[in-house]
Amino acid sequence: MIALFGLAACVLPGAGKEEQTSGAADYAAYCAGCHGAGGAGDGEMAAGLETRPADLTGLAARNGGAFPTTRVMAQIWGYTGGKDGGRVMPQFSALLDGALVPYDGGDGIQTPTPIRLVELAEYLKVLQK
Repeated sequence: MIALFGLAACVLPGAGKEEQTSGAADYAAYCAGCHGAGGAGDGEMAAGLETRPADLTGLAARNGGAFPTTRVMAQIWGYTGGKDGGRVMPQFSALLDGALVPYDGGDGIQTPTPIRLVELAEYLKVLQK
């Protein structure tokens, strides 16, 4: 009986639950190395890249003041291949294979979208100047 209680004490609270993430945490883990903590394209790895990472702080400004949510999400997901299918930014589709939520990316249509992609896009909106 004592051994049973000892084993029960070893079970971690929340074990088996899905990992909790946020757009800020995913940005820090997957984007900041190239795009920088503030999104200016000045991350630690930027100097070693052939093409400088985009300055994410001006996405809305370069789009007439409106954040281009659907286009940004497509870029992160990996749908946009760039010129002739070439792509500088790595695809993050494997990271985004999780729970889906209905989300309107700006076209008025609620589309099932990976929650981590939504959270990351929403975080990028905070970085806008």
